[in-house]
Amino acid sequence: MNYFERLQAITAERGALCIGIDPHPQILEAWGLVDDVKGLETCARAMVEALGAEVTVFKPQSAFYEVHGSAGIAVLERVLDDIRQAGALSILDVKRGDIGSTMAGYARAYLAEDAPLRADAITLAPYLGFESLRPAMDLAHETGRGLYVLARTSNPEGGDVQLSTTSAGGSVSQSIVDAAAAENERSGQYAIGLVVGGTHADPGCDVSCFNGSVLVPGIGAQGGTIEGLREIFGQATDRLLPSASRQVMRGGPEHQGLRAELHRLLG
Repeated sequence: MNYFERLQAITAERGALCIGIDPHPQILEAWGLVDDVKGLETCARAMVEALGAEVTVFKPQSAFYEVHGSAGIAVLERVLDDIRQAGALSILDVKRGDIGSTMAGYARAYLAEDAPLRADAITLAPYLGFESLRPAMDLAHETGRGLYVLARTSNPEGGDVQLSTTSAGGSVSQSIVDAAAAENERSGQYAIGLVVGGTHADPGCDVSCFNGSVLVPGIGAQGGTIEGLREIFGQATDRLLPSASRQVMRGGPEHQGLRAELHRLLG
């Protein structure tokens, strides 16, 4: 099965929810851990150990692993493998975006079958032009993996670019939505998803007819709620993958506390 088919299958079994594995220094401190590689690994792998049987998708944020250099990247490799072993899906949050051979290199790093950092899907930034993502789109289709392209991010500053008007007259954000939908129609895999934050009363783009998955960050600590998604997204709610991180991680380090926060989030 390709990524979209796998996501549909596991969502039918476990529900639609993505949990970020973002070991902020403040989270490590709250868990009684040192902000070093050992603390990073203890925290990140405990998340999968505690929640791996229930969570549909885990989303490690690469920055918190990269900051520890090669040892941190090695931890990320183990976390991605833990997610696979738990039967969940992984979205590696790397937000890469470049052109030509550099974009092809990023694609190989995360989407190739033999890549140590391979994930089921990754996040990408399209602001060098949507078509600059072509090497990643082609490799994702070849390997049955997915991409989530930033359309309307949860941070307020994002609107400075994403809500700007294009030469065609619509918003930049809407142009990304439309380009992703067209690529999905062309490929038939529906592997290209969107990132649209759940923190805006009006996201500034219409995803009601979008034909792929929509990752919705900002749930929990950033103020977004699962209950509020229908008001924001209307009939597109069946394609949403809400994402929360800090709210759940604050329940640690005990497994019981993490599960309690997960269930509280789900209501």
